[in-house]
Amino acid sequence: MTTDSFSAFFRGLPDALVARKISRLLARLATALVLVAAIATAVSAHSLDDIEAMIGGTEKYLQPIDKPAPDFVLRSADGRTVRLADLSGKVVVLHFIYTSCPDVCPLHAEMIAEVQKLVNDTPMKDLVTFVTVTTDPSRDTAEVMRAYGPAHGLDPMNWLFLTTTQDASEDTTRKLAESFGHKFTKTADGLQIHGIVTHVIDRDGRWEANFHGLKFDPVNLVTFVNVLTKGTTSPHPHSERNWWDLL
Repeated sequence: MTTDSFSAFFRGLPDALVARKISRLLARLATALVLVAAIATAVSAHSLDDIEAMIGGTEKYLQPIDKPAPDFVLRSADGRTVRLADLSGKVVVLHFIYTSCPDVCPLHAEMIAEVQKLVNDTPMKDLVTFVTVTTDPSRDTAEVMRAYGPAHGLDPMNWLFLTTTQDASEDTTRKLAESFGHKFTKTADGLQIHGIVTHVIDRDGRWEANFHGLKFDPVNLVTFVNVLTKGTTSPHPHSERNWWDLL
């Protein structure tokens, strides 16, 4: 962008709006530079052991897993059946929410959208699929699901919102969440008590890691995903239990 075109971009805008736009541009540039540096460092990694060693010391919300991901047969908002096997060849970043959640689910979705933007600014965008699964299939109709992504910044280019198939029981996705290690417990008022976990599945369907909560660094998740897209993983059994396992 030339100086003239840069000036024209902001011409006529209120000073406060210009300041916000510049601040956002600088923040995005800073994040991009950090991501480039992180990915450049990750290029030297030959396995997940290497990348865990690189980011594990600074990312306390990372939990290595390394086992087959729980299988599923679910349905997209447009009625298409989606199986885990259908996503073979893609790194899958998966999380569970329900759309009427009044607090953390929208924040989780927006954090996943932030990670997706970072991924989609790189060649990884064709190698990664983001999957949101509703744990409230009765209320999260196809219409509700279609509106949720745009409302929270998720790009349908490589994002799926999945629910139960028509012949499945209402608690199917809550049981699936439980097989991934956390519960969504329904209360009398229709809310659900649950934790916040982002699951990462490699291109062969192995569940490689969890990123817990909302305080992990998105750049660390993108760096982890980058190693999985390179196909540089190798078996790395964890003989010692870490503190996430104890929880």
